[in-house]
Amino acid sequence: MYNIQDIMNRFASFLRKDPDSNLRKLMTIFSEQLQDLENTNAKIKEWRDIDNAEGQGLDQIGEIVRQSRGVASDEIYRVLLKAKNAQAYSDGAVNSVIKVISIALDIEPTQFKVTPKWNDADEPEEAAVKVLEVPVHRLNEVGLTTSQFSVLVQRTLSAGVRLDSIELSGTFSFGGIPIENDANAGFADIDGTTGGYFGTVFIPATDEELPL
Repeated sequence: MYNIQDIMNRFASFLRKDPDSNLRKLMTIFSEQLQDLENTNAKIKEWRDIDNAEGQGLDQIGEIVRQSRGVASDEIYRVLLKAKNAQAYSDGAVNSVIKVISIALDIEPTQFKVTPKWNDADEPEEAAVKVLEVPVHRLNEVGLTTSQFSVLVQRTLSAGVRLDSIELSGTFSFGGIPIENDANAGFADIDGTTGGYFGTVFIPATDEELPL
């Protein structure tokens, strides 16, 4: 912060420095301009972070990593940029897929599972995986649809490996006995400000494309 009094104190004492003096008026304008420049530099530095950048700032990051925005909102675009960065270091193995999803949705790797289907008890398949227990609220928070998320995951897998399904984990549950109250797990109030999320299972189509 550029304090006008600190600036005025740097001038010789024989100069007029009162609020009506031309020197003080000039230095006031000067200090305001310096502050605007400092604020701009701080914003530029801040917007180098994907989580802080907005609008054109995100577009410039996208140009660097070669990820177009299309019609995506800033929230969705941040997910795509993070995924693109992580995919650059992915080898398509399960652990790499877990890392990409974790970074893209900003969740812990322990909050979901990526399971190969080769040892599936019901429908074993050599080159396919399931993504399980992904918190549905994270997709809701960024505005990412299940279709878009499935494309993001599929692009992370090795060539020839198919994404079989995605299980989205909700928070909804019934109370036990004696009756329990949980604003984050039960039915919503009339305004919809409380209540849990229902989970779902999504099976992607083979020709699904991310609308970018």
